[in-house]
Amino acid sequence: MNGAESLMRTARAAGVEVCFANPGTTEMPLVAALDSVPGMRAILGLFEGVCTGAADGYGRMLGRPALTLLHLGPGFANGIANLHNARRAGSPIVNLIGDQTTWHRDADAPLTSDIESLARPVSAWVHSVESAGELAAAGARAIENAADNQIATLIVPADCQWEEASGPARPAPAPRASEPDAAQVEAIADALRNAQSPALLLGRRGLSKAGLAAAAKVGARAACRTLGETFPARQERGAGILNLERLPYFPEQAAESLQNVDVLVTAGARDPVAFFGYAGVPSRLAAKGCRVLDLAPSAIDLVAALERLADLLPATGEAAPRSDAKRPEVPSGELNPASLGAALAALQPDDAIVVDEGATSGLPYFLSAAGAPPHSYMALTGGAIGQGLPCATGAAIACPDRRVIALQADGSGMYTLQALWTQARENLNVTTVICANRSYRILQVELARAGIAEPGPQALSLTDLRRPELDWTHLARGLGVAAVRVENADDFARELKRSLAEPGPSLIEALL
Repeated sequence: MNGAESLMRTARAAGVEVCFANPGTTEMPLVAALDSVPGMRAILGLFEGVCTGAADGYGRMLGRPALTLLHLGPGFANGIANLHNARRAGSPIVNLIGDQTTWHRDADAPLTSDIESLARPVSAWVHSVESAGELAAAGARAIENAADNQIATLIVPADCQWEEASGPARPAPAPRASEPDAAQVEAIADALRNAQSPALLLGRRGLSKAGLAAAAKVGARAACRTLGETFPARQERGAGILNLERLPYFPEQAAESLQNVDVLVTAGARDPVAFFGYAGVPSRLAAKGCRVLDLAPSAIDLVAALERLADLLPATGEAAPRSDAKRPEVPSGELNPASLGAALAALQPDDAIVVDEGATSGLPYFLSAAGAPPHSYMALTGGAIGQGLPCATGAAIACPDRRVIALQADGSGMYTLQALWTQARENLNVTTVICANRSYRILQVELARAGIAEPGPQALSLTDLRRPELDWTHLARGLGVAAVRVENADDFARELKRSLAEPGPSLIEALL
């Protein structure tokens, strides 16, 4: 058994089932080893950002890691943007990066680079092996670290893959979340009892069904507003599930939403800050003097902490377990972000997974979907665009019996449209809706926010996706995905119904 096979057998014994791969010369022994390990599924991505984004979507849905297999530093660099998003999402991922043979590194060949320096900003754990004999044990440590909802990166020189090894290693059991700190929970309960205008800001496991049920009790018993992160990694939504206020994206609106809050309890979310620094706008969004209290650091069982907090508060009332929102009617007439969002919320099936990178076109859907059937909602956690199509791909691999809907802006979709090819190859149940407004609309908004009322022709050209216009139907068909274009709400509803009823991937280009 060589090092590569020992590593793959270690991963499979630890429960890892999927490898999203875009390999090269230095990974050939690992590629061959995939065939020697029953139960390990290899999935090709035509761009490394597809592999890393798919591993993110897979990890968000299942809570356990997939592998990525990438080629040297430049290949890994192509996937870093979606690893940035995955790190913000708390997704478990193990990156395997091939490297030059140990004895060839000093030759400074054209593809040689400092992989460790590239990996550290997006990895909680980084290690480069030096021998085949240590490879299995290093792989076990990588899986152990990733199991703690973080990214682990293992750098594997080619000779460490092909040389002889003794056999697989056994990773330690996945860590269990610690019990909540009783004194901390009691202190927060006391703060809520004495607050004038408290709020609870939820993220991560706080947005699971169990977390939301507990948060509903806290909200009722403490007369406390319940809010959700602006861009959740995964939030359970729909009829029968607590409908949260969503913290606004623009900092002025977010600060206004929080201006009267005197105690802000974060539960799986960070102390909220503005996405960018603007003149005259503070970075921190909570009001000056507001106490921000963290209910449960990352190693703590967040749901248990929320339940314990609810138990410590007076049971003066119980929040309704469901939203009052109704499922919208299927719209007719003009197709715009509002009618598109309403149609999607009206027609999406039970237990759908919705991956939202709709950018400026996505908010109307989010508002409409509060009364849709229960579903999982995933957003752009780190702001690095090109996440939507790969994340939807990984979610469909993780949950093959659930329909995945990718609500995708046209500009950001171009970053990783190769994901459509993987969807076609694997016959994944993904419906992609392209919000085709032929522009980087958010940049047009930001120009106006910067006080540039009349941008010049060059500035305008950098926000315009015409000349030539993108043709998503041809792009999708060229990648093996059936596609149609629609220009009104009636046609959109008809094509959406068709797509949702048929197995496999399809794309609808919605002209807005």
